[in-house]
Amino acid sequence: MKVTRIRATATGLLAAFTVVGGVALSAASASAATRGAASSDATARPATPAAALPTVDMEATVLAAQIDPRRADHTLTPGAKAAVLAVEQALQSRHLLDARWVDGYFGTETVSAYAAYQRSLGYTGLAANGLPGAASLTKLGQNRFTVTHTISAGARVQRDGYVVDARTQAMLTEAERLLGFRLVLQQGSYNPGGDPTSAGTHDGGGVVDVAVTGMSAATRTAVARALRQVGFAAWVRDPSQGDWPWHIHAAAINDTDLSSQAQHQTGDYYLGLNGLANRGPDDGPRVPIHTWEEYQRMH
Repeated sequence: MKVTRIRATATGLLAAFTVVGGVALSAASASAATRGAASSDATARPATPAAALPTVDMEATVLAAQIDPRRADHTLTPGAKAAVLAVEQALQSRHLLDARWVDGYFGTETVSAYAAYQRSLGYTGLAANGLPGAASLTKLGQNRFTVTHTISAGARVQRDGYVVDARTQAMLTEAERLLGFRLVLQQGSYNPGGDPTSAGTHDGGGVVDVAVTGMSAATRTAVARALRQVGFAAWVRDPSQGDWPWHIHAAAINDTDLSSQAQHQTGDYYLGLNGLANRGPDDGPRVPIHTWEEYQRMH
């Protein structure tokens, strides 16, 4: 733990900045909290000076919500423990999560609790999928924490006659830049029940199938690699694996509109699996795994 003390010259107040795992304490929001913003939740902790409020990294929290439920043990997602703990403590304060699950592990119980919290706010469908969204996470953190590194799926847009979200569109465009040619979709997102062979992965956002007609095996692999580089969990699918033609299946990691089935696929990808029901070993090209936001910060 690293602690740095800074003396405020105007008031003589001493503010503490503490960084623990994925949560950082911030004094920047002190004035907002000391103006007395009261929580609407009767069970929430009393308002405290904002200098004591941690900041929750949304990217790390959403990532843990995809990976942790797929683990065979309770290994924590690196860099996410403190952020997840802050979220779980807030859910517990609302009587949505039992104290025994407040452990920094965003497992199935925490996902279910967060989905219940989203429903309590009036959200339905994909907005209550158990993945923290910026609006619900900010509201949950009122007088408890502030949110950094926010993620948004963005507006829904058209591509090749299919619907995708703006974040997915940007990722596809960058993959095309890396490849030097355009990709054509044969299935998009937000397509509930549209393709029974997809097992619900396309019901939400962030998931596409890329057509591979005319591509060589080497080109198919190159496309999967480029998609992985920009933040997709992507695999070349062939007819021996299911009732489908050759294609490349891609799910955008950390897309907050992912269906539960697609959440499982992205979590499995991080664990070195193939994203299929048999949970076999990953058969795609090996690249360092990054989210879209991480990729953008590196380039």
